[in-house]
Amino acid sequence: METNPDFAGPDFDDLLRLIDERSTAFRAAIAAAPSLDAPVPSCPEWTLRDLAQHLGEGRRAWAATVAAGPDATARLAPLGEATAPEEREALLGWLTESTELLLGVLREAGPDRPCWGWWGKSQTPLTSRGTARRQVHEISVHAWDAQLAAGVPEPLPAEVAVDCVEEFLSSMCTTTEAWPHEPATADYHAAEGRSWRNGLSAAGATLIPVPADGAPTASAAGSASDLALMFYGRFPIEELKLGGDTRVFDRLIEWDPER
Repeated sequence: METNPDFAGPDFDDLLRLIDERSTAFRAAIAAAPSLDAPVPSCPEWTLRDLAQHLGEGRRAWAATVAAGPDATARLAPLGEATAPEEREALLGWLTESTELLLGVLREAGPDRPCWGWWGKSQTPLTSRGTARRQVHEISVHAWDAQLAAGVPEPLPAEVAVDCVEEFLSSMCTTTEAWPHEPATADYHAAEGRSWRNGLSAAGATLIPVPADGAPTASAAGSASDLALMFYGRFPIEELKLGGDTRVFDRLIEWDPER
C-alpha cells in the first residue's frame, strides 16, 4: 500500500524531540510515584516497575532493529542491558540510557533508511522515520499510563495527540487485507480541528483526507487526546460523540487482519 503524503506527520527532527519529551514525562511519573509496585490500571496485572521494564526494553529492541536496517526481518534483541534495575534512581538512569540509545540510532540512520516494521501492509512507511513516529506514540501512551498509576494523569499534548490519531489510523487501521463486511466509512473528528476518514472495502482499509465525498457510515468526535487514548483502549468509545451506524466501530475493534 502506498504512503499518502497527506498523512506524513511531523518532520524527523520534531519526532526525535517528541521521543525525548515524552520519555522525560514517563520518567517524571516514575519519579513521582509513591511506589514502583503501584498497579497500572490501564495495563492490568502490571506494576509501574513492569511498565518501566517494558518501555526501556522495548526502546532498546527498536534501537537494535533500526540499527540493522533492511537486514532485520523481525524486531531484534535489545541493545545493551535489557533488565531494568530494581532501585528507583538506577531505574531512572537506565530509562534515560534506553531513550538515548534509541535517539542515537535514529539520528545516525536518518529519516529514510529502510527499517523492518510489523505494519508492512499499512500506509505507514517501513523507514526509520516511520519507526520514530510510531515510537512517539507508544511512549506517549505509556507516559499517560505511568501518570495514571502515579495519580496524576494528564491529557496527551495536542501536538502529540493529533498525530497519534493520524498515525494509528495509517498503521493500525489500513491494510490490503479485505474488509470482511459490507463497505463502510468511519470518520473521526478532533476538537483541535482535524478530521480523518477510514475507508473499508474488499480492497482493504485506507486512510482518506477529510473533507471527502459523501456522508460517513459512522463517526466519532472528541478531543484528540480522548480519540488517541480510545484507539489504545484507554478511553471508552461510548464517551465520544458518536453518529451513524456505530456497529462499524464494533466490527473494527473485532477485526484482526494479518499485517
